[in-house]
Amino acid sequence: MLILDKLMLVQDAFSLAADLSIEPGAHVAVIGPSGAGKSTLLSAIAGFLPPVSGRLIWDGAEITNTAPGARPLSIIFQDNNLFPHLTAAQNIGLGLKPSLRMNPSEMANVESVLKRVGLTGFGHRKPGALSGGQQSRVSLARALLRQRPLLLLDEPFAALGPALKTEMLDLVSELARAHDTTVLMVTHDPGDAARLADQTILVADGIAHPPKATTALLADPPDALRDYLR
Repeated sequence: MLILDKLMLVQDAFSLAADLSIEPGAHVAVIGPSGAGKSTLLSAIAGFLPPVSGRLIWDGAEITNTAPGARPLSIIFQDNNLFPHLTAAQNIGLGLKPSLRMNPSEMANVESVLKRVGLTGFGHRKPGALSGGQQSRVSLARALLRQRPLLLLDEPFAALGPALKTEMLDLVSELARAHDTTVLMVTHDPGDAARLADQTILVADGIAHPPKATTALLADPPDALRDYLR
């Protein structure tokens, strides 16, 4: 379980409070107006933004002061964070060995995860020779190879067309459920939330509210969400 215990985040004049918990294996969307603090919330969970008060707890252990690289999670950003001078296989391998000095078994794991995301035969290509959807698959493959129990998605598919975005959301859902991975996904699109997430966290007016059933929240949104969806 992920617990945000009376967490308070502050950046300049902006503040965000969060006091909530997320069950293991849950798929949760994070939605709200632009500038409300959705990405800020993920940054705090990932360890990039220290809270001014409160605690972060994962599986019973406090991780509030744990370094980002030592946290039990992977994060995928909108720009996919791929290195243009490296091949797809090398970009994926960074999730396993930053030095890229992989033994035959580790190289086989890279090829296996390429296959799982539908990129068999594409490992030698550099990002510039891949489509946007293929680049997103490379980022997802790297996250899968890390085998962390928590996956954070900061709008990684926002630049994709509707059909391709739907395909990627379904792929994330399929692979995450196969490994019982907990997923938190920032999105501006209620359709994305409805497709991927059983629960949704509304971030608005300086508060990250506890997750609610996505269907019920979208069917009868509170004022802050209703105003945003208009």
